[in-house]
Order: sequence, then structure tokens, then C-alpha cells
Amino acid sequence: MSSVDVRARMNAISILKEKFKIILDQIQRGEKPTLVMPKRVLSNTIYDEKNKMLLLGPDVLRRSLIDVNEARKFMQTLLMASIIYEALVNNEYPTIRDLYYRGKHSIGYRDVDGKLVHENTWDEQKESDSVIRDLEVFMNVLREEMLILSKEKGKVVGNLVIKSGDDTIDLSKMGHGAYSIEPTPDLVEFKDVDAEYVLVVEKDAVFQQLHRYGFWRKYRAILVTSAGQPDRATRRFVRRLNEELKLPVYVLTDSDPYGFYIYSVFKIGSITLSYESERLATPSARFIGVSMTDVFGDEVFREVLDEVKEVGGFTKTAFGKLKKKKPYLSESERRNYVIKAKQRDIERAVELVGYDVADKCVESSELRSKLKKKEGLTGYPWFRTPDWVRELCIFFKTLNKLEIEAMASKGLKFLADTYIPSKIEGGDWID
Repeated sequence: MSSVDVRARMNAISILKEKFKIILDQIQRGEKPTLVMPKRVLSNTIYDEKNKMLLLGPDVLRRSLIDVNEARKFMQTLLMASIIYEALVNNEYPTIRDLYYRGKHSIGYRDVDGKLVHENTWDEQKESDSVIRDLEVFMNVLREEMLILSKEKGKVVGNLVIKSGDDTIDLSKMGHGAYSIEPTPDLVEFKDVDAEYVLVVEKDAVFQQLHRYGFWRKYRAILVTSAGQPDRATRRFVRRLNEELKLPVYVLTDSDPYGFYIYSVFKIGSITLSYESERLATPSARFIGVSMTDVFGDEVFREVLDEVKEVGGFTKTAFGKLKKKKPYLSESERRNYVIKAKQRDIERAVELVGYDVADKCVESSELRSKLKKKEGLTGYPWFRTPDWVRELCIFFKTLNKLEIEAMASKGLKFLADTYIPSKIEGGDWID
């Protein structure tokens, strides 16, 4: 076992003992055993405009053993804490799936009528996963810091030397492969770096193309892929590259509402894990594309502005301050590369930016009527900016999307030597 793991293990054990001694003290004083922790609910999730991230609000919940509505959750919380503690002291590395099975059993008791009743500690893994998140909030410790493992997803390559465990690894010497970002990224030590920025690529296939092309060598970049929706380890690793090595972060995704949301998860955080945004989110991350204005330019949006006074609460004056955009694709290339948006894409876009933007930008009255049920949605505040309203309005107007691979299909050299460098060097991004 590496010395890094030993230190992490001892720290997690110490925190567990300290936090749950509170319950023991309550019992010894004859008080009701009660856990107090921040509420992990949507209504207690706030967007911090100043720090540009999702955070938990001030509301707390009290989970008591003698409260009939909270007794089961109280039991589950202490059960999971004890399982994690045992794994730590026994030098184990459980996965979240392991923890589910270790705690899954039936408890027998007699009801008020004396009848023997059996009840499971939890039935599905989503229950035990929720309890693990509760423990993270209660203890203010990430599960990775308790050496709980998950499937590796993200990859990284570049001029970066790290120490993982007792081994030193040069990420510039990975052959055609890449380093899989380990589930415990805080235990990685950055030893040496020679890079100007971090490029996060949504698609693993595009990451591989850029890697083999030598993009990261030529442009002194740390190349990362999230392989779709980013896992916690990848988000934390990117945050550390930005925060500790002072490297700017650029995110490249598909030009569709799902790609836009993936970018926002890197930058703002996610609602589910808002309690850990300060460690997982990278508020300074910049979206370099693929944007709708890269595909269509901004002429489509100007046509909308000719017909309405404002979009998304912003007037023509506000949009006039935005940089004018010309498309990177010709009209014939657009016809070849764009993909017709599906209903779920449109509904996702409404969730991001709000129904009122869709109402102004969607041409089809029939489609607008189908979206009426979304009228109550006002969009996420971080997408309610002139830049993003323009992007999503173009999406609603054209009802088309485009994958990163389309840019590569125009030529890998175009993607690697023209599109990405010109976007970064020209400051053509959304912040």
C-alpha cells in the first residue's frame, strides 16, 4: 500500500470517528440521537453569481432515530458509515457497488401486534448511493477521499509528470494510449508540467484523433476527454489542473443542448453534486465550441431580432455588444454535416434557457404548441446570458445540431490546426 493511501486512510478514519462520536455523546447524555446535515434537495441548491457555481443553501435536515419519518434513513446512514469504517481499517478499496451489497440485508422485528416483520436495509443501489452522498455532506469529505472507488472513465495525455501512489508517470509517454484518470484524483501529485492550457474534449473518438495527430505536442496542451457526461474524477482532475497549475481550461463539445450542458457541468457543477462544486467545478472554464454560431454564423439570429424587440429579456442593444460571427462551414458543408434535432433535444434546450426563448425563436406554431407544457421553465441562470441566448435561439430557429466529428470530417488538420487554435488565439469563446 502506498504512503499516500495510508495518509488518506488515516485521515478518513479520524473524521469518521470525530463526526459519529457526536451520536455516542448524545446517547450518553440521554438525548435523542440526531444527525444534522445540509439538505441535498433542488430547493436548497443555489447559483452563486459571484463565484459562478452551484452550491448548497443554508437549509439543514435533522435525521433522528426516534422520528418515524427519519428512522430508516438514520439506520441506513449509520450502517453505511460503519461499513466504510470497516473497509478503511481493514485496508480495503470498496466500490460503490460493493458497499451496496455489503449493507443489503433483511432486518427482522416484531410489530405492535407481535407479528414478525422483515424489512430490507435498502432495495436498490440508488438508495445506498444516496446515503453515501449524505455522508459526504455530513462529513465534508468526498467519497474518493475515503478510498471508495468507481469505474475509470476520463483520460489525459500531455507534457505532465505525476506521482500516483509510489510511482512517477510521464503522461507524454503513453504511446497511442492515454492515462486513465484514477478514481482518487486528489491522491495524484503534480510533479512537472510544460503546457499552456487544458483542452477538454467531450468525445473520446475525437480525443484519440487529436492525440494521434500530436495536437498536444504541437500546441503545448494537456488533452483530456470526459467520454461524454463527465465523472467526478475527471471534473476534479480538471479543477486541480486549473487551480494548482494555473492552466486555462477550454471545453470542446457537440453543438447541441447536451454538449452545452456537459460544458456547464465542468464550469458550474451539477445539481446532484452541488455540495461539492467548490472542489469539482471549474468556474473559469471557457466554451470554445462547437457553437451554433460556428455552424450558422449569427445571421440567423439577426433575422429573429428583426421580428422581435427582445429575446430572453435582452434587447437588441445587449446583443449588439456581442462579437459578430461568421460560420466555419460553407452552406454545402452545413447541408452535409448537420443533423435534424429530435424532440428530446428541443425539450432539453428549453430546460437550459427557458420557454420564452423557444417561443420567440421557434418558427413552427405547431412545435411551439407542443412546448407549451414547458412554459413554467425559466432556464438555468448561467444560460440566461446574451451569448447563450443567441446560441440557443439559433438552435430553436434551425432545429439542427452538429457533432464535433463533423469538424474532423472536414479534415483533421482543419480541426487541429485551424478551428481549435483560431478559437483560442482569437478569444472566440463563451465564458
